[in-house]
Amino acid sequence: MAKLGLKPIDELVRRAIIGDGTAFTQLWDTHIAGLRTYLKTTMKLTDDFYVEDICSRSFEKAFRQIQSYDPVKSQFATWLRVIAHNTALDTIEQETRVQKSYVYLDDDKTQASIIENIGDDEYTPLESIINTETQEETRGYIEGLPELYREIARDRLLEGMQYKEIADKEGMELNTVRTRIRRAKALIDKMKNESK
Repeated sequence: MAKLGLKPIDELVRRAIIGDGTAFTQLWDTHIAGLRTYLKTTMKLTDDFYVEDICSRSFEKAFRQIQSYDPVKSQFATWLRVIAHNTALDTIEQETRVQKSYVYLDDDKTQASIIENIGDDEYTPLESIINTETQEETRGYIEGLPELYREIARDRLLEGMQYKEIADKEGMELNTVRTRIRRAKALIDKMKNESK
């Protein structure tokens, strides 16, 4: 009789469910290329910015909902594609509403590119809370993060650097910076809740 055991992907999911951030990062690394391909081919999305944004949002949703994933019902990749599909539909609908509300001031209806600064204009409520705490307490939470998120979290939460500045400094994609900052903030939030 064959020996039964967890597949590597099942082990990563199990570790992610118990809060292992590095396991979730490995799930990202394992599935990001396939998710991009799915969005470009099945969903017919051609704009790389939207594809990356939807991938980031999908993984963020998957992380928040990882407890509800049932390997008996579907493979992790299938579950992730369903999340991405719904996220893409929501994003397209929201973008359509936003586009209808634009007011163009020039004759040829061109607009300045704001894509590089999306997410930089204001701190999120979580960032505001983090910024009102003592630098030492914030530094302590950041030092408790997995190495993958530590430097980017320092740049954003302690130094106040913009996403674009961090991307340039680290030599990485803007969406990767956004995703890692989002993930770092989620982990810090979890640490805060556990310490209460």
